[in-house]
Amino acid sequence: MEKATKIILAPCSFKGSLSASDVCKHLENGIQKAFRSKSIEIIKIPLADGGEGLVECLLTSTSGHLVNLKVKDPLNREIESFYGITPDKVAIIEMASASGLPLLQKSERNPLHTTTFGTGELIKHALDSGCRKFIIGLGGSATVDCGQGMAKALGARFFDIDGKEINELGGGCLSKIQTIDLNDFDPRIKECEFTAACDVTNPLCGILGASHVFGPQKGATPEMVEILDKNLLHFGGLLGKVFNKEIVNKVGSGAAGGMGAALFSFLNAEFKKGIDIVKEASKFEEHVKGADLIITGEGSLDSQTLGGKALSGILETSKRLKTPVIAIAGRLDDDEEIFYDAGFKSVFSIINKPMSEEEAMKNAAELVQKTAQRIVRLYFNLENANNS
Repeated sequence: MEKATKIILAPCSFKGSLSASDVCKHLENGIQKAFRSKSIEIIKIPLADGGEGLVECLLTSTSGHLVNLKVKDPLNREIESFYGITPDKVAIIEMASASGLPLLQKSERNPLHTTTFGTGELIKHALDSGCRKFIIGLGGSATVDCGQGMAKALGARFFDIDGKEINELGGGCLSKIQTIDLNDFDPRIKECEFTAACDVTNPLCGILGASHVFGPQKGATPEMVEILDKNLLHFGGLLGKVFNKEIVNKVGSGAAGGMGAALFSFLNAEFKKGIDIVKEASKFEEHVKGADLIITGEGSLDSQTLGGKALSGILETSKRLKTPVIAIAGRLDDDEEIFYDAGFKSVFSIINKPMSEEEAMKNAAELVQKTAQRIVRLYFNLENANNS
């Protein structure tokens, strides 16, 4: 009996056009058209790092379910949000679903005022639902509040030098805080295990810190960057005293506008790369064993792709198990040689003729499908497959 050709589909989302699950579906359609009657096994493993798509990927891998609820957005307005719960009661939270940049108009971006309060509400709801293990993705935030809003939603109270409670939210108020009161902090937190899905290693402050590196994309002017950096230094130092930990220079403390520092201090979280969490949950390496090819991809392939993000995790496994990997993308932004040197068998742009970015995004499903056909027809020598 003919051995089935085994192909692993492990792409990330094409942001703005296709989710990771959608990319898997369209890759599969293209491959099946090329193989026709030949025996083939396709395993779909949608991927994400710590940002958009983490909930979808982990729920797909674990057959979990989505929870929808209303929380506060980065400007403290009520919105519809979500998180996931796996069958063994692990809460999967994307910070961006409550405190993310896409929730704001460009004119609304102002990290002096944006808050992580809504993320705290997601955590509290998951606690009420019986969850005691949490995976929190830190990508895509609109905030530089060092997690003060999140902590407040969970019961922390903040006071100024005169002992007056501070109810203000956002990175602009951090310098006023002189005392942190944890008497009303949710006691269930001590029963919990938190993992931060984080690919960022930035410290909290300084030229490589949360404000300088990430503040501008969140709407910070040069003047705001300096204010926020000083505020983070002050608040990070206070967290260090309260929790008796090194916070300011902690690797990853600057992630998501200082949310890394808050998770490390208030929630005693462990930091792991998002792709490692997804690979473990999906039993990725177990599926790859015996596979003939891995097809991965994301919206844009560039030098950052090789900097520890999701596709780097795929390469690491493919090298160790000696399984070839091909990547597709909407755009190839750098010299293709760097991808070959890194270990990709080949890389393909889905663009098949001159077109605008808008047109490419609109037609992404068809373009992905046709690219998948071209890849497998060439790689598996299927030019006569339809006549066999």
